[in-house]
Amino acid sequence: MAQRSVAVVGSGYMGGGIAQVLALGGAKVALADVSQEIAEKNLERLLGEAERFVADGLFPEDAVQRLRDNLRAAPSIEDAVADASYIEEAVPEVIDIKHSTLRRISDAAPADAVIGSNTSTILIATLAEAVENPGRFLGVHFSNPAPFIPGVEVIPHAGTTAETIEVARGIVELTGKKAAVVKDVTGFVLNRLQYALFHEAAQVVEEGIASAEDVDTLVRTTFGFRLPFFGPFAIADMAGLDVYAFCYASLQTSFPERFATPQILQDLVDAGKLGTKSGEGFLDIPAERTDELVAYRNKAYVAMAGLLKDLGPSPVEESTAEDGLGSSTS
Repeated sequence: MAQRSVAVVGSGYMGGGIAQVLALGGAKVALADVSQEIAEKNLERLLGEAERFVADGLFPEDAVQRLRDNLRAAPSIEDAVADASYIEEAVPEVIDIKHSTLRRISDAAPADAVIGSNTSTILIATLAEAVENPGRFLGVHFSNPAPFIPGVEVIPHAGTTAETIEVARGIVELTGKKAAVVKDVTGFVLNRLQYALFHEAAQVVEEGIASAEDVDTLVRTTFGFRLPFFGPFAIADMAGLDVYAFCYASLQTSFPERFATPQILQDLVDAGKLGTKSGEGFLDIPAERTDELVAYRNKAYVAMAGLLKDLGPSPVEESTAEDGLGSSTS
């Protein structure tokens, strides 16, 4: 198969990181910005970053050469997208900037080129208003830092074609990452979940229940410790959905509206589908695989603890310890 030709429009931190992983994945990538000078400056930054990443063992030994071979700074947006089969827009999260950029991309790109936006908050249907033939347009949302976070949201709007979604999946696969296809709603999924956690955490600190440092410690060392291996539904299934329903009822004694029992959870409990212990739940993990699942879970958690020990405390933890923080709730 011919080498894929890709353009990334927006050469800043996010766009540059996306360009890196696409080029390392073997695509020929044209990097564009408001001027060739800016694109060239950011290309040099990306090559310098790659040298450090290689030295730190984060990129493969041949990464810098692969980037030199596959990544170029384009003189203009129009030049970058002229022969591209896929274009990733990664300009600032300002709708007017995105609309004007998408119009330029749409006008200059091949008619069948798929266009993805790295927006994290703007509805894809709203951005699609600036794209000619919007069936070829969708959200392809990488996370920061793009070279190292392995998940990508793929967000079609109502008019996105099935073929476009498959192209986007292929682009994500090219980078070695995992795609999750979600609907076009405010916040999509990633930020809706992320900000829900932050909102509750902020209220805990505002109410004087715990300090920011202690909240971070609890998240990192308890339920957050599980999240690299299991999502919220797998965790709930393993805990028992009847246990979750009971905990919701307890929370409702103080927070009746904020912690109303989700109907989808109550329906499963009422049907006797309680998770792994009954063989059916959100994920329908067979009961006979419970021992295997528990063995994997325990091995994973011990491995994570070992990794964290090997890495040592983060600069955030070190600064907190030096400042004597972590116990005050004021």
